[in-house]
Amino acid sequence: MDPIQLSIFANRLAGICDEMGALLRASALSPNIKDRLDFSCAIFDAGGGLCAQAAHIPVHLGSMAYAMADLVEGREWRPGDLLVVNDPYLGGTHLPDVTVVAPVFVDGAPRAFTVTRAHHANIGASSPGSMPVSRTLEEEGLVIAPQWLKRAGDWQLPLCRQLAGLEPDPAATGAPLDVPRFADFAAQASACQAGARRLAALIAERGPAALETALAALNDYGERRMRQRLAHLADGAYHFTDWMDDDGQGQQDIAIAVTLTVDGDRAHLDFTGTADQVAGNINCPLSVAAAAAWYGFRCLLPDDAPSCAGLFRPITLAAPEGSLVNARRPGAVAAGNVETSSRIVDVVLGALANALPEAIPAASQGTMNNLAMGEGGEHPWDYYETMAGGMGAHAAGDGLSAVHSHMTNTLNTPIESVEEHYPLRVWRYALRRGSGGAGHHRGGDGIERELEFLGPARFTLLTERRRHRPWGLAGGAPGAAGENRLNGRPLPPKYSGYAAGGDRLWLASPGGGGYGRV
Repeated sequence: MDPIQLSIFANRLAGICDEMGALLRASALSPNIKDRLDFSCAIFDAGGGLCAQAAHIPVHLGSMAYAMADLVEGREWRPGDLLVVNDPYLGGTHLPDVTVVAPVFVDGAPRAFTVTRAHHANIGASSPGSMPVSRTLEEEGLVIAPQWLKRAGDWQLPLCRQLAGLEPDPAATGAPLDVPRFADFAAQASACQAGARRLAALIAERGPAALETALAALNDYGERRMRQRLAHLADGAYHFTDWMDDDGQGQQDIAIAVTLTVDGDRAHLDFTGTADQVAGNINCPLSVAAAAAWYGFRCLLPDDAPSCAGLFRPITLAAPEGSLVNARRPGAVAAGNVETSSRIVDVVLGALANALPEAIPAASQGTMNNLAMGEGGEHPWDYYETMAGGMGAHAAGDGLSAVHSHMTNTLNTPIESVEEHYPLRVWRYALRRGSGGAGHHRGGDGIERELEFLGPARFTLLTERRRHRPWGLAGGAPGAAGENRLNGRPLPPKYSGYAAGGDRLWLASPGGGGYGRV
């Protein structure tokens, strides 16, 4: 295929993903989606292979790419269908991340799929924000096995009412679009359907055969780009180990180990040596581990490399079943998607740093600093956010401060939005100066955020890098560890508790590691 035409085709696909994301953000109700941008959009081919994605959240996109083939295979798709799923062991990540899939029909057959994945602050867990310090998957909320949200254009009302938090009602008609908890599901559906219309028009313009030719060429090109990059790595086996702070259930210093084997233009990652899955919720399914591993290699390529399935053909992955990074049902996974995925990135980049010492940065904050809170009663509310921190320094300069890094690509919730939507007051939101690791190039600084509860509430913290600091490289110092405090009293990395009106919760995120000796 002509290179210029291939580039135009790839960018048209990416443009559809961007448009889906813009529509989803504009039509969603919750700050999680419209302010924090905790969502992702992508396009897959008829077999579930990744074709294109917007620059959204790596842990969403990589795990979708790993699992989509199983989701779309063997189903009797009809025009107007929408499939919904959040089961982490059947293609999801953790329960708050809900995936909606729409088929793209041309000439009577499904030729592709458009997909959105978005974080919902209330997915039915007993604790606000649906991010509990849990021990089993069922404690984390409603588990949605793959099923129809719409069938041939008709909303499946029992499921819609369940998603909206309403009681079953055989006499009910129409989807509960005016119920706040369902609004984000409707926004996802609209974004998928809009993307499907755009993609159907593109396929009709070029023809299904031309689409298949173009996708094959795009995947082959992506594979060549990755093989060319891997060929510049020295052959050998590179090891790296890092540790999770704890699992929230009493176990501490939990190892994640990887051996990266480079052989010509291929790479293999083996997570043998990683700890067994734990009682707490830092377990993750293999799809999440794959997303984190693929992300590490995607970072080796420039921005113009296509985000398609072919990019990852030269990379294979192995992880012991029943380990922290390949957990078995019903292991709890709420923090595995957000915290363990961040540590997997650290170990993959750490192994790559042994092969490419000048190209890999020191460790970034290595946590998403998850905070979930809310209260029931007459005026129920649920709030969830992640916090920025420091990025690792590198051979060419200092690390960035106060940014979301690696597996999260969200934004902070603006103070104005927090105080408008929730009974909270933000007292402090500032750089945590000096928290970046020292070195020839300094790590980026984390942030401090202090919230006052204006009424009683329950809150949950799922955080990391409170015991094990983000490592430096080439003689650089580690970044500062994070801290959690309620009214000045230290809290552990994983914690669930109650706050009274007037209590203040203060979080300080880790800084990035330094690079090179001072």
